[in-house]
Parts: sequence; C-alpha cells; structure tokens
Amino acid sequence: MVYSILVVEDEIALQEALAYNLSREGYEVEVAGDGREALNKARTMQPDLIILDLMLPIFDGIEVCRVLRQEMNNPILILTARDSEIDRVLGLEIGADDYLTKPFSMRELQARVKALLRRVRLDRENLETETAKTLKILTFGDLAIDSERHEVRLAGKILPLKPKEYDLLQFFALHKGQVLSRDILLERVWGWDYSGGSRTVDVHVRWLREKIEKKPAQPERIVTVHSAGYRFDG
Repeated sequence: MVYSILVVEDEIALQEALAYNLSREGYEVEVAGDGREALNKARTMQPDLIILDLMLPIFDGIEVCRVLRQEMNNPILILTARDSEIDRVLGLEIGADDYLTKPFSMRELQARVKALLRRVRLDRENLETETAKTLKILTFGDLAIDSERHEVRLAGKILPLKPKEYDLLQFFALHKGQVLSRDILLERVWGWDYSGGSRTVDVHVRWLREKIEKKPAQPERIVTVHSAGYRFDG
C-alpha cells in the first residue's frame, strides 16, 4: 500500500527536504506553503497523514488543525519551533496526534510517520473486519464465504481451507477487482512483521485455485496480473 502525506511548511528549504526524504521512503507527497492551501489540498486529496507546521501565513497551524479535525480524522503530526509545554498541550488538545520540535532529525521524523501510518493501517484492517462481519456472507456465483462461521462453500459443499487460505480468500473478496501486489497481501494477510517472502503468497494462491476453480471451463477466479500481483474477479 502506498500512503499519501501532505506536508504543510512555509520554509521552502525544509519543505523540499521533507518532501524529498518522504518520497524516497515510497510515500506519495504533496506540499502546501500556507494555511489556506493546506485546507484546500487536504480536502481534495484526503491524505493518510498530514505533517503540519504551526507557524504559517494566512491561517496558522492551530487554526488549520482545528478546522481539519472537525472535517476528518486523518492523523496530524505537528511541527513546532516552540518547545513550551503550553504549545505542546494546545496542539494535542485541538486534535493533533503527535508533535515534533524543531530542529529534528529526519530519522526521528520518519519513525513518527511510520508509527502514525501503522495506526492508519490497523484502523483500516479493523474496518474491513467489521465490514466482513456485517456482510456475514459474501457470494460469488457458487462460491460463498461465511465470515460468521469462518467457512467457505463451493456449490454448497464446505471447502477444507487452511486458516491463511481462508484469510487470503476473504481479503481477495473484500477487494474484488483490485490488483493486489504480493507485498500488500503479505502485509495485510500475514502481518507487517512477517518475515517470509513473496513465494508464500504464490503458494497459497495456487492452493486456493486448486480448491475454488475446479470446473475446467470456468474462468479463473484469481487472475495473475504479471509484474503486479493478483486480482480476484469472483
């Protein structure tokens, strides 16, 4: 998964340094140099994370944070040159998730960014789990995935799936039609700290295909998208 970050900083040298270093880490980065531009870009792009300087022209960071928190729950990391306890408390009270005092190292910034984005990932996983529970049964022709019973049926017969086979199939079903890379599948199905390689995904996909694509004339349910990953067509 590629996360998007909005960097709001009016000091051009720092703005460029932040954008460069975050882009090198694989994030999609947009920048804004004042409070009005920050609000407009945040509303348009809906970033996964906002890095927000407090000292901004037009609208200061406090006002921007206050407005954004009323409209969205995206994590906000505040940058401040002021190190007083009052400033830090005020930033957190208006809805910021974390703060970093200038000057700071890029390594520390990146660590804070990763921690906040990990929360974003966990929130999305929880939402997907709740969605699956709400839907209870996902049906694709003669294939039915029962999230309440943790069962998969093909033409009415229960398939003997291993736990990770079930998790992988359910994740595919919740993202029907989307191309999912092996890295995404490893992170979201096996966990971000899983140390196994992408071959794990290929093996489990092969096992799934053997169990859910039994009819010779039936189109593939799990399609290999070369150099990209897999797509579940149902």
